[in-house]
Amino acid sequence: MSMNKHYPLLFEPLDLGFTILKNRILMGSMHTGLEDRKKHFPKLAQYFAERARGGVGLMVTGGFAPNRSGWLAPFASKLSNRLEAKKHLLVTDAVHREGGKICLQILHAGRYGYTPLSVAPSRLKSPITPFKPRELSSKAIRKQIEDFALCARLAQKANYDGVEVMGSEGYLINEFLVEHTNKRRDEWGGNYENRMRFAVEIVKAIRAAVGEKFIIIFRLSMLDLVNQGSSWNEIVLLARAIEAAGATIINTGIGWHEARIPTIATMVPRAAYTWVTKKLKNEVSIPLVTTNRINTPEVAEKVLSDGHADMVSMARPLLADPEFALKASAGRALEINSCIACNQACLDHIFSMQRATCLVNPRACYEKELNIKPAQTVKRIAVVGAGPAGLACSIVAAQCGHEVVLYESSSEIGGQFGIAQRIPGKEEFAETIRYFSTQLGLVGVELRLNHKATCEELKSEALDEVVLASGVVPRTPPIPGSSHPMVLSYVEAIKKQKHVGNRVAVIGAGGIGFDIAEFLSHSGESSILDVDNFLQEWGIDKTLEARSGTEGIVSKIEPSPREITVLQRKTTKPGTGLGKTTGWIHRLALQKKEVKFLSGVNYEKIDDEGLHISIDGEAKLLEVDNVIICAGQESNRDLFDELETSGISVHLIGGVKLASELDAKRAIREGWELGVSL
Repeated sequence: MSMNKHYPLLFEPLDLGFTILKNRILMGSMHTGLEDRKKHFPKLAQYFAERARGGVGLMVTGGFAPNRSGWLAPFASKLSNRLEAKKHLLVTDAVHREGGKICLQILHAGRYGYTPLSVAPSRLKSPITPFKPRELSSKAIRKQIEDFALCARLAQKANYDGVEVMGSEGYLINEFLVEHTNKRRDEWGGNYENRMRFAVEIVKAIRAAVGEKFIIIFRLSMLDLVNQGSSWNEIVLLARAIEAAGATIINTGIGWHEARIPTIATMVPRAAYTWVTKKLKNEVSIPLVTTNRINTPEVAEKVLSDGHADMVSMARPLLADPEFALKASAGRALEINSCIACNQACLDHIFSMQRATCLVNPRACYEKELNIKPAQTVKRIAVVGAGPAGLACSIVAAQCGHEVVLYESSSEIGGQFGIAQRIPGKEEFAETIRYFSTQLGLVGVELRLNHKATCEELKSEALDEVVLASGVVPRTPPIPGSSHPMVLSYVEAIKKQKHVGNRVAVIGAGGIGFDIAEFLSHSGESSILDVDNFLQEWGIDKTLEARSGTEGIVSKIEPSPREITVLQRKTTKPGTGLGKTTGWIHRLALQKKEVKFLSGVNYEKIDDEGLHISIDGEAKLLEVDNVIICAGQESNRDLFDELETSGISVHLIGGVKLASELDAKRAIREGWELGVSL
């Protein structure tokens, strides 16, 4: 029984028969980019060691291919020989020293492999990769099964506590399961019993190779979200067969990578898919793990108390805060640096072949490089501006032992995050402000709200350093009539909540232009808890009678209360600068709301009639009630020019340093790096 008074179910041990997990938290698999090269393994070991020390019950590595044809990319992570297994001892030893448990994920990319070596059950190219895979022969399929078993045996030799077999998300095993990708007519295709044989044979072969006392997690796709995916009856059949084949735990997979329905982005409500796992609860007797957008201990506890699963998988929340479990178990939930599901530094980095990190925690995957050290000399530091950059810098500098005063001209902290949290689907940004607010108190930063710092005041404070994090101001483009009463800045529309009419033109199709369009296309409050609304909007059948959870289901959209047109000067597709893994969601969501987009626009003038534009030399008039300017930002540098001449040591971070794009990832990282270097 759990002895934890704060979250009793979350911290109840889980007895697997041959081993006991200390709580119900699984750190789900995430590729970090550190898995691919032997030279990065010391960093990978440190990354996992910190999360083991942070009290998580069980961890799963990023995916390792069982052979070259399973590579995610050329020369990416692979475990297929003893030499490769040996280097993993660095990781497993580091985890076990901290009292943790860790499984290696075996992931065969199948047709998602970004290499010409990729293979699949049928010769069908995926819509998200450039190579058409080779079709596996029956003999080659048997060899693949042997390679999975060998990979698991090597993981056991490398002292892993178990393996997770990646059977979801549209990778090789998942490709065998469904008619969408399996067009075979031999014993590995055709009817469902044949199509599921590959998955079942893999689990049987692994259990035979590793013996009884070794964890086998099978990641089972319970909701494919693609046409010709699995039916619910097929999923139940597979789950029972996987249990019989020797799996210890079944983990939930939601959606293929090519599915056009969001599954983990910030606009997905918290715990939006845990009901899927609950539906399988009475069908098997081994523990089930549920997943996707579980980012606070309260949500995790509720998922368990509602009987949706036996464990919860949290991947990115442990990227954001390695001490998640420790803080939760001690009743210090307010101190948790919550994942806001932005994907900007984790998934976007991985899909751009960069090392993953975390927007709200720049130390993630940089545990060896970015560390707080006690200051040799205690300094008195003033930070001007309590946006993400200024907050990060203030807190880190104070943690190093400096005396920090933080000036903020408005009545609240947060800066641009204060605006972002008001956008429907970005409510999670409030969690970062809550975290920063809690930390300011804990580390003793003196916060002066409603206080516009002046040069004279700063000169009189006997300061050693001044950090300017004064952010940006909206840029007003030189359009005749831009001072007309119908014209609003995005700050006036969102933060100051000025009245906006029914017909709106938005100038600028960058991130803020999309945010404004999202903001104005909703009526009333949105909620990160409204799962049913989300499922209806994206056409997901909660009864799961529809194959894949989506076939034949028509999405129900609440229409936009306004006619919105988003315009840009560029001739490119609107939204090309948005996040690599989330941009398509923002575009699709606005499309559903019937927001119009115009590219290649020249802005002629704004007057009582509306917005006058021309496209390819053809004049047009948009008869609108309001024009909202989202045409970039300018650095708020007034104070810098004064301070620079006064001889005080001044540093610039965040938007005041570079205003070309609002980049919270860069702002927080700059704050961190400056905070430890002062």
